Amino acid sequence: MLNTYYFSPNDWLNTLFRLCLALLLGAVIGIERQIRRKPAGLRTHILVSLGSALFTLIPLQTGTSDPSPDALSRVIQGIAAGIGFLGAGEIVRESSQKSQQPEIHGLTSAAAIWVSSALGIVAGCGLWQLGLIAALLTILVLNLFKKLENS
Repeated sequence: MLNTYYFSPNDWLNTLFRLCLALLLGAVIGIERQIRRKPAGLRTHILVSLGSALFTLIPLQTGTSDPSPDALSRVIQGIAAGIGFLGAGEIVRESSQKSQQPEIHGLTSAAAIWVSSALGIVAGCGLWQLGLIAALLTILVLNLFKKLENS
């Protein structure tokens, strides 16, 4: 059975496709956040998705006949932890009000950053169908559920 996740470092077309897919998927989420005038907008989501794809591509471009699935697993775990810090920074930044009452703001923006990172990982793995479906579902959630919350 041929494993399509791993590929040669010399396969520039495959690399370009995966990176452009990450860029596109991050842009889909970022445009929606930009339109809503959220602090984490187009550039942030593109960079998060692209960066996640880049980190994902490193263990996938092994160039060996026996690639290590453990390496990919560790990279994905590291990305998830790192994005958690980025999301926490978004929440803390939004929550720094002068009021004495503790308020939580920016959870949806943090979650959108987290999803953009996952979309980058999916793109890095070359799972374009999963990425497109997940991006469309994310847009649906960000738009439809906002309307339901406001009703």
